[in-house]
Amino acid sequence: MGILDSLENSDAFKGVLGQLESAVIPVVLSEVLGNGGQGGGLSAIVAKLQQAGLGDQVKSWIGNGQNLPITAEQLQQVLGSDTVKQLAARFNIPVDQLSKVLAQQLPAVVDHASPDGRLPHTA
Repeated sequence: MGILDSLENSDAFKGVLGQLESAVIPVVLSEVLGNGGQGGGLSAIVAKLQQAGLGDQVKSWIGNGQNLPITAEQLQQVLGSDTVKQLAARFNIPVDQLSKVLAQQLPAVVDHASPDGRLPHTA
């Protein structure tokens, strides 16, 4: 085990990474979901997920009850690895870490955006 390995496993490193994630992830999610940008918004992401065969997960996020999980790999396939790589580079976050955090956060974002069981309409 090298010095970098022990640093990455230290609580201090994890704390800094957690702070970075909490500061950057809302911005990254906003980029992914897009406000008139390439992302196409929440509805576009949901449509892509449904087309990729993840309709059950999406329904659980929009409906009431427990949110079904999505894996980092599934999300990366739907968003496109180039998109994820560009976001990771832009925010200086490792691609695998960004994918993992986005996969953890996206269900909650969709759930929060659809409190009445429907996605908001976008203009």
